[in-house]
Amino acid sequence: MSCNDEYHPKIKSDLKKLDKSVIRDIHATHLDRILRQPLAYERLRGNLEGIFSYHFRKHGVEHRIAYSVNETQNTVLFLMIGVRESFYEILTRRMK
Repeated sequence: MSCNDEYHPKIKSDLKKLDKSVIRDIHATHLDRILRQPLAYERLRGNLEGIFSYHFRKHGVEHRIAYSVNETQNTVLFLMIGVRESFYEILTRRMK
């Protein structure tokens, strides 16, 4: 199963904050993995219920990609991409 992708308007500014090699890896590997198996990764709880979190490490730094899945439309909406530090607090503010 491969889903269509959509992006939150702030994704571009998220990517600008990351190292270029991390951005290349995101485009070359990580987004495709999520689109092929969107329900395989961590489901968040609490006030972020309904959102998934994909984790990866590059250069010793933990990164996260948060997304939601619309199964009826076969679509993944990427909500935020960034480093682990303060990720969930920023995501919570973004979702309000």
